[in-house]
Amino acid sequence: MPTLPPMIPYLTVSNGAGAIEFYKKAFGAVVQELHDAPGTTKVMNACLNINGGVFMLSDDFSAEFGGTSSTPEALGGSPVTLHLQVPDVDVAWERAVSAGAVVTMPLADQFWGDRYGQLKDPFVHKWSMAQNKVSLTKAEIEEAAKTSFKR
Repeated sequence: MPTLPPMIPYLTVSNGAGAIEFYKKAFGAVVQELHDAPGTTKVMNACLNINGGVFMLSDDFSAEFGGTSSTPEALGGSPVTLHLQVPDVDVAWERAVSAGAVVTMPLADQFWGDRYGQLKDPFVHKWSMAQNKVSLTKAEIEEAAKTSFKR
């Protein structure tokens, strides 16, 4: 196993092999380590790298261990968003959408200076992507937020 950072997102998915292929295609993920559960094709543990960041995933093993499924599909979604800061968000965005990600917040220039949008992957995990376009001061962001949050 490669040297890992002290905190790592760990995703539970309904189809580990399919998720790995999607993340490779959509986000350019590189598999650092992969272990299937003995005697199965289910992913026991995978370590992937996207844009220098590491995350892990595994198939849902709730049936094997008598629990209830904890995939976002089974739970009706996830409150967690995984964020990717990228050098060219338009290119990264198109790659993810072409691979099958669903747009939940369109990519657009935002008041805090980033070009930013949100996606949902086929396994119902949420992702956001951004590229910094303009560096703003804290005061400038707070002022711009007042306009954006007026309803």
